[in-house]
Amino acid sequence: MKSVGLLGAALAFSLATPVAAEVVSATPTTMEISQVVTVDAPIARVWDTLRSPQRWWSKEHTYSDDSANLYMDGQATGCFCERFPDRRGSVEHARILYIQPPQMIRLSGALGPLQAEAVIGTLTFKLSPEGSNATRLTLTYVVGGYVRAGADALAPKVDEVLALQVLNLKSAAEGPQPSAPTPQR
Repeated sequence: MKSVGLLGAALAFSLATPVAAEVVSATPTTMEISQVVTVDAPIARVWDTLRSPQRWWSKEHTYSDDSANLYMDGQATGCFCERFPDRRGSVEHARILYIQPPQMIRLSGALGPLQAEAVIGTLTFKLSPEGSNATRLTLTYVVGGYVRAGADALAPKVDEVLALQVLNLKSAAEGPQPSAPTPQR
């Protein structure tokens, strides 16, 4: 992770609309992170935005420095991945374990610097309607395994980075929607 990205995440987190963010627990070998936010958009719109990480995942937390290189498949065993420019490789951020549109997607992956550690991470996004025009978004990230620096030492930074992603997702879902592609003839 880049120090600029962490500083930006901390600043965005401190200035943004309220997110209930919490390091639920952390030990040298485990961490549990929780983020909860209400998105002022219908569940279908939030789901569509969630499934398009290139629209909301921070470029500072990509390997290519460009969120446009991100994509997420739409079925179990599918990939939340990133292509490198000029076909010079790719990286798997996480693999889809469970997907039930528009309610939940669960992925398995060691995000960011955790990828170099001997850990398993489970990232869950759960969506539930709050009336007809709002959605409660709950993110949980549970990590376990061997972390050389200690999972408890990394947990606060992981929490900050995930808070930034949740706020970006909220902003993207509440903002103008991309236009539908023109059908090819």
